[in-house]
Amino acid sequence: MPPRNDRYDVIVVGAGNAALSAAIAAREGGAGVLVLEKAPEAARGGNSYVTGGAVRFPYEGIEDLIPLIGEISDAERAQIDVGSYPRSAFYDDLMRVTGGMSDPELAEILVNKAYETAIWLRQQGVRWGLMYSRQSFKVDGVFKFWGGLTCETVGAGKGLVDSLFERTIGLGIDVEYGTMGDHLLTDRMGGIRGIAVRGPDGLSEIATRSVVLACGGFEANAEMRTRYLGPGWDLAKVRGTRYNTGDGIRMALEIGARPHGHYSGCHAVAWDAGAPSEGGDRNIADLFQKHSYPLGLIVNVNGERFVDEGADFRNYTYAKYGKEILNQPRRLAFQLFDSQVTDMLRDEYRIRETTKFQADTIRELAVGLDIDADSLVSTVAAYNDAVQETPYNPAILDGKGTAGITPPKSNWALRLDQPPFTGYAVTCGITFTFGGLKIDTTGRVIDTQDHPIPGLFAAGELVGGIFYENYPGGSGITSGFVFGRIAGTGAAGHAAA
Repeated sequence: MPPRNDRYDVIVVGAGNAALSAAIAAREGGAGVLVLEKAPEAARGGNSYVTGGAVRFPYEGIEDLIPLIGEISDAERAQIDVGSYPRSAFYDDLMRVTGGMSDPELAEILVNKAYETAIWLRQQGVRWGLMYSRQSFKVDGVFKFWGGLTCETVGAGKGLVDSLFERTIGLGIDVEYGTMGDHLLTDRMGGIRGIAVRGPDGLSEIATRSVVLACGGFEANAEMRTRYLGPGWDLAKVRGTRYNTGDGIRMALEIGARPHGHYSGCHAVAWDAGAPSEGGDRNIADLFQKHSYPLGLIVNVNGERFVDEGADFRNYTYAKYGKEILNQPRRLAFQLFDSQVTDMLRDEYRIRETTKFQADTIRELAVGLDIDADSLVSTVAAYNDAVQETPYNPAILDGKGTAGITPPKSNWALRLDQPPFTGYAVTCGITFTFGGLKIDTTGRVIDTQDHPIPGLFAAGELVGGIFYENYPGGSGITSGFVFGRIAGTGAAGHAAA
């Protein structure tokens, strides 16, 4: 690690997608930049590293994707149908899944800047591809992409982070590992004059004109999870980095920043019951998730269904269904499938590290998974009787549902009657928290008197007000790089001024 300078124009706290986007943008703005990464180098990258790399942005058709994925042959074009996803659809989806609570100004920026910032990332060296295995079904020989989510970063989160680090180092930006922000230093006018950091050699101070906080939410802090999300959340498994413990939020609140957003809400998913309790596994990354549940049934240990598995495309339900699993007995649920859909399950169901059981009868499946057998047999029988005999199409909201049972299954309801049957045990895995700091449209952190704090900017998961209750899949990474670039540009401009 090179020796640290005494002063930097911009200091970025964090080293994930949002933070590195901010650092690169600040450097492009002419600033001398330092990135502080709390984790050691071997665990760098924050939550971004362990994501699947899916990114949501608007597009009108395949021609808009070519600048990202590169030219494709006529034969490949004939085999894919990406449809279109206009800005209005992105905005409507964001407002729909958040119950209209998303901050309209921030939502507009997220939607309107998403595509151009994805192009900017490509210029920084980030590579892109189509999500064949996770966001398309082959219908009549054509891959039909669905749910407004089409592209991913090559190499998933690891590829995204590694590309951004390569660009960061190439631009001459300093990176200091194993060093966390401890508290912000302010001048007599309340503006930023520096930051106190805690590293291997203890506390020290660094002078700076601007700080960008982009070090994640409080999802890896059991005390804060319980305080804000409520009882039981201290027992949730942490999907991502164990270093996101709310430091950025705490530091900002200590100098008068305004808390904002859904502090009792979070992104939480179905996560393999046998996964590590904290910090995930950087080799397996997001493959502990289990997101093909719309193709089957979800039950608890009592053999009872408790959600509508086909309420919507999984992009719009998976981030809230983790909470529903946490509320079940023993914080467990089981995703059940039969041989009709086995070949359609996502790649994460095929890794060795899964908690599953297979059987030729529903009763044997229940015994193997330690589910109440009589109840599960009854539940499956009632479900099968309720399935409506209408056409099935997994690439659209096909309306093939059930009648007369609660909860219903609104789409993709196939009878569960073709052995062998396979069940996967899942629990709640928390990804990131929704509450954070209030920012304006230039990324400046706002204080409790609704004034910007001079020199303080924020981006990424610790920005509050964008997601409430739920989120459209793939928009978390998008929010990170959109507001990261904005915050970095703003921080460089403030330092220069």
